[in-house]
Amino acid sequence: MSTTTYPIAPARSRIPYSVATLMRGRLDEAAWIRPSAVAVTLVSLVLYMWGLDRNGWANSYYSAAVQAGTQSWKAFFFGSFDAGNYITVDKPPASLWLMELSARIFGLSSWSMLAPEAIAGALTVLILLFAVRRPFGPVAGLVAASAMALTPVAVVMFRYNNPDALLTLLLVASAWAMVRALDGGRTRWLVMSAALVGLAFNTKDLQAYIVLPALVLTYVLFGPRRLAARMLQLLAAAGMLIVSSGWWLVIVDAIPAAYRPYIGGSTDNSVLNLVLGYNGLGRLFGQGGPSGAPSGAVVGGGAGFGGATGLFRLFSTEIGGQIAWLIPLAVVSLGVGLWVHRSRPRANLARAGYVLWGLWFATHFVVFSFASGIFHPYYTVALAPGVAALVGAGVVDMWKLRGRSPVGSLILAAALAGTAWWGAQLIARTPTFLPWLGPFELALAIVAGATILAAAWPTLRRRLPDRLPAAALAVGVVAVMLGPAAYSVATVTRSSSGAIPSAGPAAAAAVGPRTSFNGPPPDGLGGTMPAGAGAPEFRGAGIQGNLGSDVIAYLEQHQGTATWLVAVQSANEAASIELSTGRPVMAMGGFSGSDPAMSVGKLAQLVSSGRLRYVVVFSGGPGGGASSAVQQWVTSHGTAVTVGGTTIYDLAPSTG
Repeated sequence: MSTTTYPIAPARSRIPYSVATLMRGRLDEAAWIRPSAVAVTLVSLVLYMWGLDRNGWANSYYSAAVQAGTQSWKAFFFGSFDAGNYITVDKPPASLWLMELSARIFGLSSWSMLAPEAIAGALTVLILLFAVRRPFGPVAGLVAASAMALTPVAVVMFRYNNPDALLTLLLVASAWAMVRALDGGRTRWLVMSAALVGLAFNTKDLQAYIVLPALVLTYVLFGPRRLAARMLQLLAAAGMLIVSSGWWLVIVDAIPAAYRPYIGGSTDNSVLNLVLGYNGLGRLFGQGGPSGAPSGAVVGGGAGFGGATGLFRLFSTEIGGQIAWLIPLAVVSLGVGLWVHRSRPRANLARAGYVLWGLWFATHFVVFSFASGIFHPYYTVALAPGVAALVGAGVVDMWKLRGRSPVGSLILAAALAGTAWWGAQLIARTPTFLPWLGPFELALAIVAGATILAAAWPTLRRRLPDRLPAAALAVGVVAVMLGPAAYSVATVTRSSSGAIPSAGPAAAAAVGPRTSFNGPPPDGLGGTMPAGAGAPEFRGAGIQGNLGSDVIAYLEQHQGTATWLVAVQSANEAASIELSTGRPVMAMGGFSGSDPAMSVGKLAQLVSSGRLRYVVVFSGGPGGGASSAVQQWVTSHGTAVTVGGTTIYDLAPSTG
């Protein structure tokens, strides 16, 4: 009788397969890869979440809009500044939607509003890791993710309620989808990439399109299919881009103005004007606002905020500490990467990756360096993924080149030492902040570079431990990241609030211009300057003035059935009142008070219908003739009431 012997089945893991796979990764990859990816993502999440509530309402302009969106679904859809739906914020509402949904679920608070931004930051780090790992390997992905996580401007913006956090997440996700399209040539990934850019457009308008040259040119040059097929695929992606970008714009502009709020930042109450003007030409050339000035001119761009335009703008006192730490290493990495992969086949994924991230870096660098309109240092968070990706890829390729030629060792050592030297210069701009860190970083990088060079010579190589060069590389990479890491930790340990957030330590000795309007900032503005920032950090809401608690109590007591508690000139005045009372406050001139949203006829109609009763007129407010006419109408038709030294105008019809 014969017997059949079967092989013994391997013992099953006691851990469910899905959980084991999640923690361990695929069987065909090294055991350290998945845990390292999880670790860098969790560390970034902790960094962005730590002490998040110390930022309070962060940018109170957007916080007031979030509050409005939790009180009114109409305000939610339009991105209104107030629940009465008088005017919208001057950006599309996508970033507000995330915060408003969170606040509706968990209740309005600093945590519920800012936590989605922190989560967006951690997701950005993770997706960038995947996008870099596919063409360049796991080490490159981890280095890129670490560089992104520790970029100071990324840390401050992923703890803030400006639209830039969601914008950066969506653009990095679009690049990841493009990498997938380059890898397999499937149309669905191209369409997904375009859809994500469209969503980013509904976050911050035309800034989202800065990545389009990188995405389109890379696929045209390196897509795996024939040229005709690539063109058809890009046509499909273009169709998706138009739909995903334009749906909200078309719907809003199709609604008659009488049934929706005024579009903040526009000159003619249309989203299209906002896109092409204030959020388009206004960013590049300083055009697009009322009377040729951007609607946010009161806190607009110029040398006082973003530094003088030019090739070295991003290295300036105002911006260098935010983004420029690893730019030297990124530039060297791009050059080395293109050289190393120059002879690869046309559709080689690594070469395509260098072109993709190189164009991302170059287009953002040029736009941010030479934009003469509204520009703030925190915009550079959109540049950070390009810098981080190039650093991750370049470190790996320079390491491989080192193994082939002593010249490779020289390039790698020089790149690390040069980047560390630049980091030491940035740290030295704030003499009171860790004065030992710059020299220590530079010394560490020099020792690492010298070790790499020593290992390149055959005579010395035989006397050195085999793993010493790899350890030296790790030390060198850590050295160049010490500066941005220190700035990032300093950012987390202090509060950030106002219209222009900046990363870095709050150091009174920080070098850089301090800008104010019409003399020193009033209460609620300013504070200590973040090191290396140079731009004023607005705190609180009032540029023209704030209402005292006694005035607010009077307004609450006498508001009656009016929709708005009070009307003031700008959102800078209205935001703090709105947040402290939970009631709609009308910002007649939008963000800075210069939007032509109010007219005498419109104001008279609002008063006669009982929707508005009280108006506060602050002297010296921005705005043109229409604003002056409105103020004259208020003072001539209203009854002046003085409360706590503040004069408010009661426009209720006389009952006598």
